[in-house]
Amino acid sequence: MGQPTSTTPQGTPRAGRGRKTTATVRLARWSATNPWRAIGIWVALVAVCMVAGGMAGTHKAKASDMGVGQSGRAGEITRQYGLVPPASENVLITAKSGTLDRAAAERAAAAVTARMKGLKEVAGVGAAMVSADKSAYLVPVEYKGDPEKAAERVGPLEKAGRQVAEDNPGLRVELVGDGSLHKGIEDQVGKDLGTAEMFSLPVTLVILMVAFGALIAAAVPVLLALTAVLGSFGLYGLVSALVPDPGSAMNVIMMIGMAVGVDYSLFYVRREREERAKGLGKIDAIEVAAQTSGHAVVVSGFAVAVSMAGMYVAGDAIFSGLATAGIIVVLVAMAGSLTVLPALLAKLGNKIDRPRVPLLWRLTARQDREPRLWKAMLRPALDHPKATLGISVAALAVLAVPTVGMKLQNSSLEDFPRDMSVIQSYDRMTAAFPGKHAADEIVVLSAPGRSNETRAALDQALAEVGTHRLFTHEAPEVKASADGRAFTVDVTSPYGSTSKQAKDALNALRDDILPNTVGKVSGAEFAVAGDTADNVDYADHVMEKLPLVIGFVLLLTFVMMAFTFRSVVVALTAIAINLLSAMAAFGLLVLVFQGNWAEGILDFTSNGAVIAWLPLFLFVVLFGLSMDYHVFVVSRIREAALSGMSTKQAVERGITSSAGVITSAAIVMVSVFAVFATLSMMDMKQMGVGLAAAVLIDAIVVRIVVLPSLMVLLGHRNWWPSKMPRGLEDTAADSDTRVLHPVA
Repeated sequence: MGQPTSTTPQGTPRAGRGRKTTATVRLARWSATNPWRAIGIWVALVAVCMVAGGMAGTHKAKASDMGVGQSGRAGEITRQYGLVPPASENVLITAKSGTLDRAAAERAAAAVTARMKGLKEVAGVGAAMVSADKSAYLVPVEYKGDPEKAAERVGPLEKAGRQVAEDNPGLRVELVGDGSLHKGIEDQVGKDLGTAEMFSLPVTLVILMVAFGALIAAAVPVLLALTAVLGSFGLYGLVSALVPDPGSAMNVIMMIGMAVGVDYSLFYVRREREERAKGLGKIDAIEVAAQTSGHAVVVSGFAVAVSMAGMYVAGDAIFSGLATAGIIVVLVAMAGSLTVLPALLAKLGNKIDRPRVPLLWRLTARQDREPRLWKAMLRPALDHPKATLGISVAALAVLAVPTVGMKLQNSSLEDFPRDMSVIQSYDRMTAAFPGKHAADEIVVLSAPGRSNETRAALDQALAEVGTHRLFTHEAPEVKASADGRAFTVDVTSPYGSTSKQAKDALNALRDDILPNTVGKVSGAEFAVAGDTADNVDYADHVMEKLPLVIGFVLLLTFVMMAFTFRSVVVALTAIAINLLSAMAAFGLLVLVFQGNWAEGILDFTSNGAVIAWLPLFLFVVLFGLSMDYHVFVVSRIREAALSGMSTKQAVERGITSSAGVITSAAIVMVSVFAVFATLSMMDMKQMGVGLAAAVLIDAIVVRIVVLPSLMVLLGHRNWWPSKMPRGLEDTAADSDTRVLHPVA
């Protein structure tokens, strides 16, 4: 702030050459005067990241990385005492139609057993079981090796199953288990990611063509965003050795990278075009864009990264992986807009406005056109700020009310699309064999020298389980560690893992049966794991960590905004406004997914809950993206205020001059996020809806209604404790002098 500037006759700031300038201007100047070198370095860096990341591969988080609560403790005990169960597969044999031919099914089961025993991936094959209604046979199979790598070894087992099916055309022979389910889910995630890529790129390009009226100008932000995403894929592959992928990192890179990558380039290109339209030369226009939009990109990028860093406070593998993926792609997108983008603009020059789309070009090329629409939309906030602020805040608060009733649970097999072949197989298996629902794993650790007493208490607990209405009445097998201190046993509830009955069964174990048996033995410890336990424990974990994450994000955001704008008031109002916007988006998410009114619209079946990790993730991302727009808008308002306008005039000038580009950027973000809302996976669908709704609320309600009315009410107090130049009281007349003072 305060570096020398010169001014064109139109009042446009010009960064003076040979004078002290900001780092963004120096970087842009070098890039613009050495375009081929800058472009070559960028392309080389992206290529190196992609190749290195591809060679390293993406390290996936293990179950041991993601355990929390009592289920996490159960995992620790089983790993410590060598009781981790092997991965298993089930070969289900049913009739393709009509009644099952039992003789054919028995021959098929024998063939499956023989083929499976001959595979090097198989440790053992159990005896074939027949369902109670005689409609299905099931052959249990155990894998060799690491249980978490079953998906990598399921191929030969699937091939053996297909061969048996070919020999028995009237039968359906299918695999359902650890390997087949994980492989099927990974394939579906890959398919969804491909769909997102296929639709988001052309949609974004069309939106930018409308914004710029020219094909090349529209293509440049898309190209920069795409290279940022590809480079980030490779970088995350390298970093994942330290912070493994929880399963959604690549989706996050794709979604966030396309959104912020396009936005940052859009802001920069739009400002450069504005300055050229005012008469500046190519290099000078790039320098002004770097001094204003470039600086705002830096502030915005770090604001988003700081918000995402809040996820590290949660202290678990899921949020650490998502935070790392998000931070990498935001910083890479920011770097691209500050380095290679000025080079592209310098190399293209006026060619960036070719080929022109006739009607759209005429609409976008008129830089001096009166922004009548935005002025009309701003009029209530400017003329009646108290009433406008009160009504808009009340409306957002009402929308946020459903957040109070938010219910959390992890996604489960019941939440996956039922048209997935492996899920259809799972449904057939659990219908024929209810005991094959995900089991509750009881883990018990005795004190030294009290193994017999502890085992007797565990047997007593199992006797109670055997008569309990919420469990299947099967004789469970107890496994003991080599030293006899640790025991594990699986008990099954014949209900889906996220159902109320399954949760009641878990509570019965944790709160009643085990405390009154094993819990009575001195020094004995018990823990219950399994899908239902993981679900409940992780939801509790998120609710426990959410206040810490919110506090961390709010504190760091306050410090950044106060430092950037030299104003405590701007920092506090930014936090309040964006917090209200995020809560409104949460409320909408609850309304959509905890009810069933939107099932037909978005093609999903409601489970009455929000995916457990989403609220914390959405909060930090929404807060970061909201700060993104806030920085750009308030920067423009501050420019206008420092040029000699009253607060009301500055708010009008700042918002009307940035409304077009902010709206274009918001439409790009909403379109990218909306593509994810159409995908089949529930977590991606909820993420897409939450982010799209938040950006829409932020761009329309917050930036056009809440922010301007609040700033007009505060007047010169907006900038406290900064001392604004003389003549900037709210009664000051509009000045004809326009001298730029870049933000911070």
